[in-house]
Amino acid sequence: MKFSFRQLEVFLAAAHFQNITRAADSLAMSQSAASSALKELESQFDIQLFDRVGKRLQLNELGRLYRPKVEALLAQAGELEQAFSKHTEVGALKVGATLTIGNYLAVGVMAQYMNTPTHPKVALEVANTRTIAQRVKDFELDIGLIEGELQSSELEVIPWRGDELVVFCSPDHPFAQKGRLSDADLRSATWVMREQGSGTRQTFERGMHGLLPDLDILLELEHTEAIKRAVEANLGIGCLSRVCLADAFRRGSLVPLKVPEERQFDRTFYFILHKQKYRSAGIDRWIDLCEQLQDPPLPEERGLLYDRTSS
Repeated sequence: MKFSFRQLEVFLAAAHFQNITRAADSLAMSQSAASSALKELESQFDIQLFDRVGKRLQLNELGRLYRPKVEALLAQAGELEQAFSKHTEVGALKVGATLTIGNYLAVGVMAQYMNTPTHPKVALEVANTRTIAQRVKDFELDIGLIEGELQSSELEVIPWRGDELVVFCSPDHPFAQKGRLSDADLRSATWVMREQGSGTRQTFERGMHGLLPDLDILLELEHTEAIKRAVEANLGIGCLSRVCLADAFRRGSLVPLKVPEERQFDRTFYFILHKQKYRSAGIDRWIDLCEQLQDPPLPEERGLLYDRTSS
Protein backbone atom coordinates (compact mmCIF):
# COMPACT_ATOMS: atom_id res chain seq x y z
CA MET A 1 0.00 0.00 0.00
CA LYS A 2 1.55 3.29 -1.09
CA PHE A 3 -0.24 5.54 1.41
CA SER A 4 -0.48 5.40 5.21
CA PHE A 5 -3.42 6.13 7.46
CA ARG A 6 -1.34 8.92 9.00
CA GLN A 7 -1.05 10.61 5.62
CA LEU A 8 -4.81 10.37 5.22
CA GLU A 9 -5.35 11.83 8.70
CA VAL A 10 -3.13 14.77 7.80
CA PHE A 11 -5.07 15.26 4.56
CA LEU A 12 -8.41 15.41 6.42
CA ALA A 13 -7.06 17.68 9.15
CA ALA A 14 -5.62 20.05 6.54
CA ALA A 15 -8.96 20.04 4.70
CA HIS A 16 -10.74 20.93 7.94
CA PHE A 17 -8.40 23.63 9.28
CA GLN A 18 -7.12 24.90 5.89
CA ASN A 19 -3.78 25.40 7.64
CA ILE A 20 -0.98 22.85 8.07
CA THR A 21 0.16 24.19 11.46
CA ARG A 22 -3.32 23.87 12.99
CA ALA A 23 -3.74 20.48 11.33
CA ALA A 24 -0.47 19.30 12.86
CA ASP A 25 -1.49 20.56 16.31
CA SER A 26 -4.80 18.66 16.12
CA LEU A 27 -2.87 15.45 15.41
CA ALA A 28 -0.14 16.09 18.00
CA MET A 29 2.48 16.25 15.23
CA SER A 30 5.15 18.75 14.39
CA GLN A 31 4.41 21.14 11.55
CA SER A 32 7.27 19.74 9.49
CA ALA A 33 6.12 16.13 9.95
CA ALA A 34 2.56 16.98 8.89
CA SER A 35 3.78 18.97 5.90
CA SER A 36 6.05 16.12 4.83
CA ALA A 37 3.26 13.55 5.16
CA LEU A 38 0.98 15.63 2.94
CA LYS A 39 3.68 16.25 0.33
CA GLU A 40 4.56 12.54 0.25
CA LEU A 41 0.94 11.59 -0.28
CA GLU A 42 0.66 13.94 -3.24
CA SER A 43 4.04 13.06 -4.75
CA GLN A 44 3.48 9.29 -4.49
CA PHE A 45 0.52 9.59 -6.85
CA ASP A 46 1.64 12.70 -8.75
CA ILE A 47 -1.44 14.65 -7.70
CA GLN A 48 -2.25 17.96 -6.01
CA LEU A 49 -5.08 17.99 -3.48
CA PHE A 50 -4.92 21.62 -2.35
CA ASP A 51 -4.53 25.07 -3.82
CA ARG A 52 -1.94 26.83 -1.68
CA VAL A 53 -2.47 30.55 -1.07
CA GLY A 54 0.12 31.78 1.41
CA LYS A 55 -0.35 29.68 4.54
CA ARG A 56 -3.90 28.73 3.60
CA LEU A 57 -4.73 25.34 2.09
CA GLN A 58 -7.89 25.25 0.01
CA LEU A 59 -9.21 21.90 -1.24
CA ASN A 60 -9.23 21.81 -5.02
CA GLU A 61 -11.64 19.80 -7.17
CA LEU A 62 -9.60 16.61 -6.81
CA GLY A 63 -9.31 17.06 -3.06
CA ARG A 64 -13.08 17.54 -2.73
CA LEU A 65 -13.63 14.37 -4.77
CA TYR A 66 -11.38 12.23 -2.55
CA ARG A 67 -12.34 13.70 0.83
CA PRO A 68 -15.52 11.62 1.36
CA LYS A 69 -13.72 8.45 0.29
CA VAL A 70 -10.95 9.12 2.82
CA GLU A 71 -13.53 9.92 5.51
CA ALA A 72 -15.28 6.60 4.91
CA LEU A 73 -12.03 4.62 4.89
CA LEU A 74 -10.76 6.14 8.16
CA ALA A 75 -14.16 5.70 9.81
CA GLN A 76 -14.09 1.99 8.99
CA ALA A 77 -10.50 1.72 10.19
CA GLY A 78 -11.39 3.52 13.42
CA GLU A 79 -14.31 1.22 14.07
CA LEU A 80 -12.14 -1.84 13.47
CA GLU A 81 -9.53 -0.48 15.86
CA GLN A 82 -12.18 0.07 18.53
CA ALA A 83 -13.51 -3.45 18.03
CA PHE A 84 -10.01 -4.87 18.44
CA SER A 85 -9.14 -2.81 21.52
CA LYS A 86 -12.48 -2.59 23.34
CA HIS A 87 -14.32 -5.64 22.02
CA THR A 88 -17.30 -3.48 21.04
CA GLU A 89 -18.77 -2.27 17.81
CA VAL A 90 -20.29 0.91 19.22
CA GLY A 91 -17.85 3.79 19.56
CA ALA A 92 -17.67 7.55 20.04
CA LEU A 93 -20.15 9.60 18.04
CA LYS A 94 -20.40 13.23 16.91
CA VAL A 95 -24.05 14.26 16.76
CA GLY A 96 -25.62 17.53 15.64
CA ALA A 97 -29.18 18.55 16.52
CA THR A 98 -31.39 21.55 16.01
CA LEU A 99 -32.51 23.47 19.09
CA THR A 100 -35.80 21.73 19.86
CA ILE A 101 -34.37 18.26 19.33
CA GLY A 102 -31.05 18.97 21.01
CA ASN A 103 -32.51 20.55 24.13
CA TYR A 104 -35.49 18.26 24.66
CA LEU A 105 -34.85 14.88 22.99
CA ALA A 106 -31.21 14.22 22.13
CA VAL A 107 -29.84 14.41 25.69
CA GLY A 108 -31.98 11.47 26.78
CA VAL A 109 -30.84 9.42 23.78
CA MET A 110 -27.24 10.38 24.53
CA ALA A 111 -27.55 9.07 28.10
CA GLN A 112 -28.86 5.72 26.83
CA TYR A 113 -26.14 5.47 24.18
CA MET A 114 -23.39 6.10 26.74
CA ASN A 115 -24.89 3.73 29.31
CA THR A 116 -22.99 0.65 28.17
CA PRO A 117 -20.01 -1.15 29.77
CA THR A 118 -17.54 0.68 27.50
CA HIS A 119 -19.23 4.10 28.00
CA PRO A 120 -18.72 5.43 24.45
CA LYS A 121 -18.56 9.22 24.33
CA VAL A 122 -21.05 11.40 22.46
CA ALA A 123 -20.26 14.96 21.42
CA LEU A 124 -23.52 16.88 20.91
CA GLU A 125 -23.62 20.14 18.97
CA VAL A 126 -26.84 22.18 19.04
CA ALA A 127 -27.42 24.69 16.23
CA ASN A 128 -29.93 25.60 13.52
CA THR A 129 -30.77 23.37 10.55
CA ARG A 130 -28.49 25.21 8.13
CA THR A 131 -25.46 24.87 10.41
CA ILE A 132 -26.04 21.20 11.22
CA ALA A 133 -26.49 20.34 7.55
CA GLN A 134 -23.24 22.08 6.62
CA ARG A 135 -21.34 20.31 9.40
CA VAL A 136 -22.63 16.93 8.19
CA LYS A 137 -21.66 17.84 4.62
CA ASP A 138 -18.14 18.66 5.84
CA PHE A 139 -17.89 15.31 7.71
CA GLU A 140 -17.51 17.19 10.99
CA LEU A 141 -20.60 15.43 12.40
CA ASP A 142 -21.48 11.74 12.05
CA ILE A 143 -25.24 12.34 12.01
CA GLY A 144 -27.63 15.26 12.23
CA LEU A 145 -31.14 15.52 13.72
CA ILE A 146 -33.11 18.38 12.19
CA GLU A 147 -36.61 19.85 12.31
CA GLY A 148 -36.49 21.88 9.10
CA GLU A 149 -37.14 20.68 5.56
CA LEU A 150 -33.94 20.26 3.56
CA GLN A 151 -32.93 19.58 -0.03
CA SER A 152 -29.32 18.49 -0.65
CA SER A 153 -27.73 16.29 -3.27
CA GLU A 154 -24.96 15.37 -0.78
CA LEU A 155 -27.15 14.34 2.15
CA GLU A 156 -29.46 11.42 2.83
CA VAL A 157 -32.57 12.80 4.57
CA ILE A 158 -34.44 10.10 6.53
CA PRO A 159 -37.85 10.78 8.18
CA TRP A 160 -37.69 10.12 11.91
CA ARG A 161 -40.86 11.11 13.77
CA GLY A 162 -43.83 13.43 13.60
CA ASP A 163 -44.16 16.64 15.57
CA GLU A 164 -46.58 19.54 15.80
CA LEU A 165 -46.36 23.16 16.84
CA VAL A 166 -48.73 24.49 19.49
CA VAL A 167 -49.90 28.09 19.90
CA PHE A 168 -49.79 29.08 23.57
CA CYS A 169 -50.14 31.98 26.00
CA SER A 170 -49.81 32.79 29.68
CA PRO A 171 -52.70 31.91 32.05
CA ASP A 172 -53.36 35.65 32.49
CA HIS A 173 -53.70 36.38 28.77
CA PRO A 174 -57.25 37.12 27.53
CA PHE A 175 -56.98 34.26 25.02
CA ALA A 176 -56.53 31.75 27.86
CA GLN A 177 -60.29 31.75 28.45
CA LYS A 178 -61.31 31.46 24.80
CA GLY A 179 -62.46 28.26 23.14
CA ARG A 180 -61.00 28.27 19.64
CA LEU A 181 -59.18 31.26 18.24
CA SER A 182 -60.26 32.80 14.95
CA ASP A 183 -58.05 34.22 12.22
CA ALA A 184 -59.05 37.65 13.50
CA ASP A 185 -57.69 36.69 16.94
CA LEU A 186 -54.41 35.58 15.39
CA ARG A 187 -54.13 38.90 13.53
CA SER A 188 -54.85 40.93 16.66
CA ALA A 189 -52.33 39.10 18.83
CA THR A 190 -48.80 40.19 19.65
CA TRP A 191 -46.37 37.35 18.84
CA VAL A 192 -43.06 36.17 20.30
CA MET A 193 -41.45 33.97 17.65
CA ARG A 194 -38.41 31.91 16.67
CA GLU A 195 -36.01 33.63 14.28
CA GLN A 196 -36.25 33.55 10.49
CA GLY A 197 -34.56 30.49 8.99
CA SER A 198 -35.32 28.14 11.89
CA GLY A 199 -37.29 24.96 11.27
CA THR A 200 -39.94 26.07 13.75
CA ARG A 201 -40.44 29.39 11.98
CA GLN A 202 -40.63 27.58 8.63
CA THR A 203 -43.49 25.39 9.87
CA PHE A 204 -45.27 28.30 11.56
CA GLU A 205 -45.22 30.41 8.39
CA ARG A 206 -46.56 27.52 6.32
CA GLY A 207 -49.44 27.06 8.77
CA MET A 208 -50.22 30.78 8.87
CA HIS A 209 -50.45 31.21 5.10
CA GLY A 210 -52.53 34.24 4.17
CA LEU A 211 -52.05 35.90 7.57
CA LEU A 212 -48.31 36.54 7.68
CA PRO A 213 -48.34 40.16 6.39
CA ASP A 214 -50.87 41.09 9.10
CA LEU A 215 -49.16 39.50 12.11
CA ASP A 216 -47.73 41.71 14.85
CA ILE A 217 -44.39 40.07 15.71
CA LEU A 218 -42.90 41.85 18.72
CA LEU A 219 -39.84 39.63 19.33
CA GLU A 220 -37.84 37.09 17.32
CA LEU A 221 -35.64 34.95 19.58
CA GLU A 222 -33.24 32.09 18.90
CA HIS A 223 -33.94 30.08 22.05
CA THR A 224 -37.15 28.32 23.00
CA GLU A 225 -36.70 28.93 26.73
CA ALA A 226 -36.43 32.68 26.13
CA ILE A 227 -39.66 32.58 24.12
CA LYS A 228 -41.43 30.66 26.89
CA ARG A 229 -40.25 33.15 29.53
CA ALA A 230 -41.40 36.09 27.39
CA VAL A 231 -44.85 34.55 26.93
CA GLU A 232 -45.08 33.75 30.65
CA ALA A 233 -44.36 37.46 31.24
CA ASN A 234 -47.37 38.23 29.00
CA LEU A 235 -45.36 39.95 26.27
CA GLY A 236 -47.38 38.08 23.65
CA ILE A 237 -48.37 34.61 22.48
CA GLY A 238 -46.02 32.03 20.98
CA CYS A 239 -45.88 28.93 18.82
CA LEU A 240 -43.39 26.14 19.56
CA SER A 241 -43.07 22.37 19.36
CA ARG A 242 -45.23 20.35 21.72
CA VAL A 243 -41.96 18.71 22.85
CA CYS A 244 -40.83 22.03 24.35
CA LEU A 245 -44.09 22.81 26.08
CA ALA A 246 -45.21 19.62 27.83
CA ASP A 247 -43.72 20.48 31.24
CA ALA A 248 -44.99 24.06 31.19
CA PHE A 249 -48.52 22.87 30.32
CA ARG A 250 -48.43 20.34 33.17
CA ARG A 251 -47.32 23.07 35.60
CA GLY A 252 -49.93 25.49 34.31
CA SER A 253 -47.38 28.23 33.66
CA LEU A 254 -48.44 28.23 29.99
CA VAL A 255 -51.77 27.45 28.34
CA PRO A 256 -52.28 25.73 24.94
CA LEU A 257 -54.64 27.45 22.50
CA LYS A 258 -56.89 25.95 19.83
CA VAL A 259 -56.42 27.46 16.40
CA PRO A 260 -58.70 27.42 13.33
CA GLU A 261 -58.92 23.91 11.91
CA GLU A 262 -57.29 24.89 8.62
CA ARG A 263 -54.18 26.09 10.46
CA GLN A 264 -52.06 22.92 10.34
CA PHE A 265 -48.73 22.91 12.20
CA ASP A 266 -47.73 19.27 11.69
CA ARG A 267 -44.13 18.58 10.65
CA THR A 268 -41.48 15.85 10.59
CA PHE A 269 -38.13 15.49 12.32
CA TYR A 270 -35.36 14.00 10.17
CA PHE A 271 -32.03 12.21 10.40
CA ILE A 272 -29.41 13.49 7.96
CA LEU A 273 -26.30 11.58 6.88
CA HIS A 274 -23.69 12.25 4.24
CA LYS A 275 -24.39 9.90 1.34
CA GLN A 276 -20.72 8.87 1.26
CA LYS A 277 -20.32 8.60 5.02
CA TYR A 278 -19.58 5.10 6.32
CA ARG A 279 -22.60 4.06 8.41
CA SER A 280 -21.03 2.60 11.51
CA ALA A 281 -22.62 0.42 14.18
CA GLY A 282 -22.65 3.47 16.43
CA ILE A 283 -24.77 5.44 13.95
CA ASP A 284 -27.18 2.52 13.61
CA ARG A 285 -27.41 2.23 17.41
CA TRP A 286 -28.12 5.97 17.74
CA ILE A 287 -30.91 5.77 15.13
CA ASP A 288 -32.44 2.75 16.89
CA LEU A 289 -32.50 4.58 20.23
CA CYS A 290 -34.06 7.66 18.64
CA GLU A 291 -36.79 5.58 17.05
CA GLN A 292 -37.63 4.02 20.42
CA LEU A 293 -38.19 7.47 21.97
CA GLN A 294 -41.71 8.11 23.20
CA ASP A 295 -43.65 11.38 22.85
CA PRO A 296 -43.91 13.42 26.06
CA PRO A 297 -47.57 13.40 27.18
CA LEU A 298 -49.63 16.57 27.20
CA PRO A 299 -52.59 17.31 29.54
CA GLU A 300 -55.74 15.82 27.98
CA GLU A 301 -53.49 15.07 24.97
CA ARG A 302 -54.57 16.30 21.53
CA GLY A 303 -58.17 16.99 22.54
CA LEU A 304 -57.02 20.00 24.55
CA LEU A 305 -54.95 21.41 21.72
CA TYR A 306 -56.66 20.65 18.42
CA ASP A 307 -60.24 19.62 18.96
CA ARG A 308 -61.04 18.68 15.35
CA THR A 309 -64.64 17.81 16.17
CA SER A 310 -65.68 21.21 17.52
CA SER A 311 -66.57 24.16 15.34
